[in-house]
Amino acid sequence: MIPAASIDSELVINEEIETSKTYSLSDTKIQGMGEQLEALKQAIYKVLTTEKYEHPIYSFQYGIELQNLVGKDITYVKMELVRRIQECLIQDERISSVENFSFTVNGDEMLCTFDVNSIYGKVIIGKEVSV
Repeated sequence: MIPAASIDSELVINEEIETSKTYSLSDTKIQGMGEQLEALKQAIYKVLTTEKYEHPIYSFQYGIELQNLVGKDITYVKMELVRRIQECLIQDERISSVENFSFTVNGDEMLCTFDVNSIYGKVIIGKEVSV
């Protein structure tokens, strides 16, 4: 129901962040519930492992483009990873910033680690990509 408001009264809308609670995923099963920081880690994992535009179930804003970075110059890949990771994660209202990126290259694999600052605290995330 939409609250009624007259011209003489002021309509006040309170926005609240939805409860951050989700089912806990492991490598082999879904078991229990995760809340707050654990739920956020899982949301970060899911968005960073979903290739953008590949799955019609997700909107075009969900996921990250990684496949088109394969075979590109390492310097370019590092710069693009920073931009793309920040872009896809900052959409989550629980995340305030994504920073402190570091990279380790081992053959054709690159490990990118970074800090995610959220309303629940800071978490360090690692994402491995093919280069």
